[in-house]
Amino acid sequence: MNDATHRPVAADPAAQRQGWLEDTLMVAALAAVWLAALAWARPLMLPDEGRYVGVAWEMLRSGEWLTPTLNGMPYFHKPPLMAWITAGAMAALGPHAWAARAAPLLGAWLAVLALYVFARRWSSGGIAKRSALVLVMQPMVYLAAQFANLDMLVAGCISATVLGWAHAALRFEQGQPSPAVRDGAYALAALGVLAKGLIGVVLPVLVIVAWLAWRRRWSTLRALLSWRGALLFAVLAVPWFVLMQWRYSGFLDYFFIVQHVQRFAGSGFNNVQPFWFFPVVLALLWLPFLPWLRPALAGAFYRDAERGAVRQLMAVWAGVVVLFFSLPESKLVGYVLPSAPPLAYLVADAVAARWGSAPAVWPRRWWGLSVALAAAVGLGVVVALAIEPRRSTRELGEALAQVQRGAEPVYMVQGYYFDLPLYARLQSPVHVVEAWSSPEAQRRDTWRKELLDAQRLAGAPQPSWLIEPGAWPAALCQAPVNWVIGPANAADRHPFLRHDNEVARLRGTTLWRVVTDPGSPAAVLRCPAASTEESSGR
Repeated sequence: MNDATHRPVAADPAAQRQGWLEDTLMVAALAAVWLAALAWARPLMLPDEGRYVGVAWEMLRSGEWLTPTLNGMPYFHKPPLMAWITAGAMAALGPHAWAARAAPLLGAWLAVLALYVFARRWSSGGIAKRSALVLVMQPMVYLAAQFANLDMLVAGCISATVLGWAHAALRFEQGQPSPAVRDGAYALAALGVLAKGLIGVVLPVLVIVAWLAWRRRWSTLRALLSWRGALLFAVLAVPWFVLMQWRYSGFLDYFFIVQHVQRFAGSGFNNVQPFWFFPVVLALLWLPFLPWLRPALAGAFYRDAERGAVRQLMAVWAGVVVLFFSLPESKLVGYVLPSAPPLAYLVADAVAARWGSAPAVWPRRWWGLSVALAAAVGLGVVVALAIEPRRSTRELGEALAQVQRGAEPVYMVQGYYFDLPLYARLQSPVHVVEAWSSPEAQRRDTWRKELLDAQRLAGAPQPSWLIEPGAWPAALCQAPVNWVIGPANAADRHPFLRHDNEVARLRGTTLWRVVTDPGSPAAVLRCPAASTEESSGR
């Protein structure tokens, strides 16, 4: 099929709708199967997957669906949409890895489906299918779809929002306004805000404004403004923020100023990288498809009378995302996931243009090789992580679930293992032993600061789960049996661990059973008899 002979679909005549629904359902089903097929194969990876799924697990076990919590304390680094989706999936399917990754899978699927529908409407069926194929095979997208953090979910919301507003803009320019799609994009922007914050609406707005400014279509920009859409956005996005501020007086300052403004403009956060980090990373991640982009490097490619507007959208979209996230010092690869759909489209459209002009230059077998290479990279990484899951405490958590009885307390020392509460099916928060009064604990952007921030937001009435090392022996004495997880060398700092039973060890992390009952021959601490007797009575 020569894609270059397909003209953009300017309307929706019945003749061109034949088979549209069947093709869309087929693409949606195949994308879902491919993305989710191995989502069960590896355990949650620390720290990110354990953190976000752990928040969802607490939501599920506590029944508190409004306030996300981390170890029983309010966690406001991010909004609640991922936790809601994850907790709902685990409630329906069980607390397993596949359900724990429902949110990123949904985000990737949404991006693929939105890109396919948009490309089919404004380019051709061949380009639409090839765009979807490139997007699901791209290693960055494939891996992000199976990685339980917020990046792929918000990328899917951002992509669907951009494409919804772009579709409404192009329809308006044809004299066929599409208010339902326009206002629906406002709703998608609200979901993006609930997924990861302000970038859910800021990035789509920047992309659309830059695109229309390039094309000098100011009347189109005005046509996208909608009081109904703004009202829908407010109804969906605003109530949760108002409720959290009502419950926690410092919420808005912490969420917007600390976690948005300071993280974007300030320093002192993790993953500091140079300005050119993302262009280099994207060039490496897109290497299997990079040769096919050659036609897209020519200016004439974007002046095409039929597809120029769509190609300009995709180029602006990718450029805005990369530039936006290159400005802060802190950079993670997942930040630029919203650039994947426009790059996938540009690859597909450039392939169509190349084949149409000189089909013998780039044989189709080389295209198949590019797709296969991209798929092999993604599959290889998943298989490798499944064979050797180094950053996980799944085995220790499952061992703890077998031996813990009732309300026996759990202590974590010299670290917080985010995934352990899920794998151990813990029904209450754990105690975390660390030098919390040290200035270092608050200075660096680590798990220590996350827990300290959470305790500060919780306020005085909340119980403290954070324990200083000097107060630990007295805390242990409050229960006849305790469980401790930490690095094996924790016994060097806390000698009583040496004399106790080591229950399990995994790659240097150890699970101990600490008995303090004075009447037990296994007791390792000289606890007052009254303390353990009262604790046993309780």
